[in-house]
Amino acid sequence: MVGRESESAAVLGLTSGVLILTGEPGAGKSTLLGLAADRHPGRVLRMTGSESEANLTFAGLHQLLRPVLGETAGLSARQRSALLGAIGLADAESHDTGLVGAESHDTGLVGAEPHDTGLADTNPHDTGLAEAGPGGVDSGHGGPPDRLLLGVALLTLLSDLARRSPVLVVADDLQWIDAGSLELLAFAARRIDDEPLAVLAAARDTAGEGAQGGATAPLSGFPLLTLGPLDATAAGLLLDRQPHPPTGRGRLRILDQAAGNPLALVELARANGACGADSADSAEGELLPPTDRLMRVFAADLDPLPETTRQALLLVAADDRAVAGRVEALAPAEAAGLLRLTGGGHDGWRARFRHPLIRSAIYHSAPLAARRQAHRDLAALLSAEPDRRAWHLAAAAEGPDEEIAAALEESAARARERGGYTAATTALERAAELSPGRRDRARRMVAAAGAAVSTGQPHWVRRLAARAAELTDDPALSAEASLRVGQVLTLSTEHDTALSLLLRAAEDPGLRRVALASASVAGFYSGDEEYRLAVRARAQDDPWTLAVTDPTAHRSERVAAIPALVERADGDPARLISLGAMAWLLDETALAVRIFDDALHRWRLGGTLPIGLGCSAGWAYLDHGLWAQARTAAVNSNSAGAGLPHLDAAARSLEAAALALTGRTDEARTAGSAALALVDPHRSRAVAVRARWALGMAAVADGDHVGAYEQFRLLFTADGDPVHYACSFPGVAELAAAAVRTGHGAEAAAIVERTADRLAEDPSPRIRILIHRARALLEPSRAEAHFAAALAEPTGGQWPFERAQLLLDHAEWLRRRHRITEARHQLNTALETFRRLGARPWIDRTQAELRAAGIESAPTSPDALTSLSPQQQHIIRLAAQGLSNREIGERLFLSPRTVGSHLYRSFPKLGVTARSQLRDLIEASCAS
Repeated sequence: MVGRESESAAVLGLTSGVLILTGEPGAGKSTLLGLAADRHPGRVLRMTGSESEANLTFAGLHQLLRPVLGETAGLSARQRSALLGAIGLADAESHDTGLVGAESHDTGLVGAEPHDTGLADTNPHDTGLAEAGPGGVDSGHGGPPDRLLLGVALLTLLSDLARRSPVLVVADDLQWIDAGSLELLAFAARRIDDEPLAVLAAARDTAGEGAQGGATAPLSGFPLLTLGPLDATAAGLLLDRQPHPPTGRGRLRILDQAAGNPLALVELARANGACGADSADSAEGELLPPTDRLMRVFAADLDPLPETTRQALLLVAADDRAVAGRVEALAPAEAAGLLRLTGGGHDGWRARFRHPLIRSAIYHSAPLAARRQAHRDLAALLSAEPDRRAWHLAAAAEGPDEEIAAALEESAARARERGGYTAATTALERAAELSPGRRDRARRMVAAAGAAVSTGQPHWVRRLAARAAELTDDPALSAEASLRVGQVLTLSTEHDTALSLLLRAAEDPGLRRVALASASVAGFYSGDEEYRLAVRARAQDDPWTLAVTDPTAHRSERVAAIPALVERADGDPARLISLGAMAWLLDETALAVRIFDDALHRWRLGGTLPIGLGCSAGWAYLDHGLWAQARTAAVNSNSAGAGLPHLDAAARSLEAAALALTGRTDEARTAGSAALALVDPHRSRAVAVRARWALGMAAVADGDHVGAYEQFRLLFTADGDPVHYACSFPGVAELAAAAVRTGHGAEAAAIVERTADRLAEDPSPRIRILIHRARALLEPSRAEAHFAAALAEPTGGQWPFERAQLLLDHAEWLRRRHRITEARHQLNTALETFRRLGARPWIDRTQAELRAAGIESAPTSPDALTSLSPQQQHIIRLAAQGLSNREIGERLFLSPRTVGSHLYRSFPKLGVTARSQLRDLIEASCAS
């Protein structure tokens, strides 16, 4: 390719991993993809976006899987059923062309209705709050397909194929691939390990140029190769290689007009040669933008074609699957190089245009009446495919039409039932536009806003709600519009706006509970005291809202109610997640982890595991000493380009905390600082406080007591009040520990006592332990009583790291008073815990204290498990339970091949040679 030598080398050198090509139309992206496909030594699978199928859920997945439906033997029955169901095939032999399916979403956003347990379905993602799926879907009763189950199935299938022969997935025109297929491709692509599996994709620079905005966001973060304009030398060389190289002024005008765009250079040179050497000189004097010029060139190519060919071209431009019965009519267009017909036989024919602009030129060159008639003709042939039929009818509509609007609304319902929220939103928006009645337009626009909440695109929700507000003064519809905007903004950084809208929506009796539940989440994220009290005052007797807005009031009463609420949840994972978060907020960490684990297991069995669950459970896992699981949760909680920096900041703060505790302090500071940079610390207090706690622990790990005190002091205001009413308190003991080493004892003591007074009514065991530890450090003369009281708490083992810190502090106090024997026992107990957790800095500190106590022991390494990555640790623990590679893969959303690869690498580090040895190793680790 002229002028694309380095790009060609990069594309041809891709044997594993992902590469995304970007550039303007005509830059050469499709040609490079074709070059890579032609040269690839193994299997090539294709997925090509098209405007006509951008709103048909899993249309791209359908393309990708059709050639390999007979090779799914390596999938579990559940995985195979999920994949075939997503693309509308009951089994591999049922080749119905209807692309019934649904794109899944990875946001798991707020928007569910309250359950009858009194726990409203909300989705607080990164705070550890409840996370119900949209609409309160019962995962065991026909809910939307689990995006993660589908992703694992696709990854497993591709991995199985790659084991036999290298696999290249080629995805062109990403901007027009339906959102569900794109998300699944991104899921699999992010989990390519070292397999001979590569994904090569191409997208236009302008995201969302096709049917839906931000369509390529799921693939953000992958390596990008931008195809810029050709330089003057390469552009001239490309012109010289054409059949009729332009010269003179015509050549200059082509070079100027094309502006380095390879397709424009070729097509304008072709037009110049076909029309004569002076055509460029005799062209219109006004210089048109390249796209307009190319549109004219492509439209001119239609003139020599027979009328039947032009009519057939219009139909395939409207729907590139409308080839059947028109192959002969399209032959002249194929001979002219406008398109290529692919498929035939069992899979059916499909038209692939040389470039999308050719398709646009063909479509827009036809009169509006002809285009509408083409869509009507296509709709008449699609009675068995109601979704495609509805969209063609919508394109043919000359004005409002209730029948078409109703068909689109039904299509939206089908999409939403299967998790296709982007398709549902688009269909509802168009249905609203076609509604004859003003109230129906407003109703459908509000419904579109509700579906859009689950896409995680605040701007889209706002726009739809604003359009609805212009159409109606109905208080109920206006309140629901406010609710939908407030819900999606809860997950952004605009918590103040979200709270204002949600409190307004709560004035509607029918929306009161769900609006207040969502408002309590926004209030938690914000940490604003005024809003917290405003929501709490309206909460009445709803246990969820009361626990979120004030987890310290009547704590024992709310804890006692959790078992009954769990029983009433009747195994619904959404309700269990809510209750797990409630338990975590009330400092019942062990109970929270058990509920989270149960909910996760049930959710996986039901097939609707929400990806946003990560941070909710992550902090409970961290507090309970399950640091590898916490880090895995953080990694899996990234919002993947959804434009929600609040979620990304929350994930980074959790990751920073886990990194700090294991001594990876440079990485912890990077993650913690990134979290603070993504939000306004004064408006997103929950995330900011957690990020500062993580940064403080990184400083402690490095022995930087001044830096630690600065960070922990920022958890409280100048007056000593908590910056966040729930998240600040776990840092009170660390504040005291840093204060005694930096000369700020008096200031810290005032904050500790202020905290103790604030929580005196019904403190949790954890808070009592932390207050006693802080007082012991700040009041050496009364330390023994405080240490004894803290260590006597019977439930202190729920927080193993904090208990080990307490033992270490007590041992240091004992040693300084020459009570060496007692100190040694405490130190050995603390060291065992720190080793098991992999808390390297605290291992070193404890060993230093042991040496000071007269024990010269060999340096102790952390538990061998802690030398593994979080994912490897999780795999080892599941393998020790007897799970197969496939079962582990299904739980962790990895291919069995990747699981096997991790086990192969981990065995030498653990000193084992067989899976049968893992159980003993895990038991020994836990015993230590």
